[in-house]
Amino acid sequence: MTDLMTMLQNLRRPRLLIRAARHGVEEYRRDLHLARILGISAPRRSAPAMMRLMEIEAELNTARLTESAAYSVSRHVDVLIALMGEARLLRAAK
Repeated sequence: MTDLMTMLQNLRRPRLLIRAARHGVEEYRRDLHLARILGISAPRRSAPAMMRLMEIEAELNTARLTESAAYSVSRHVDVLIALMGEARLLRAAK
């Protein structure tokens, strides 16, 4: 868990993305949002979900930095919301 939390704390993203995600995390519902974001049924535990979300977020950030036409700000915010939501669940479970 510490490694996941450290990885999440070390993410450096534009302030606007983080602020948007912080506003949305209050509405995060694992059962509704995680399956949509991951494209599969939600894993039972938060740690595997967070690992996959970190991979997706890294791909989105690369697309953002390279100014790819396929980049979606809304998807990036959705993934960041899910990451923050899963981190909260992981901390609460501890």
